[in-house]
Amino acid sequence: MEELQLGDLVQMRKSHPCGSDKWTVIRVGADIKIRCQGCNRIVMLDRMVFMKRLKRILAHSEVPVRGTNEDVTE
Repeated sequence: MEELQLGDLVQMRKSHPCGSDKWTVIRVGADIKIRCQGCNRIVMLDRMVFMKRLKRILAHSEVPVRGTNEDVTE
């Protein structure tokens, strides 16, 4: 599987209650923190749970994001 990076746009298998299934990765480590593209809600998942629920990586971040800054939209 491709390497996951901060700022990547991912698609999950199930959609969020708001209806969106697209998320932005805002933290990578033992846990993965993602932000919903529909309602901006933040969810933190264990890496194993995240990998099971991940459908595909839609786009990699244009500019590599360093650190754990949650505000990746500039």
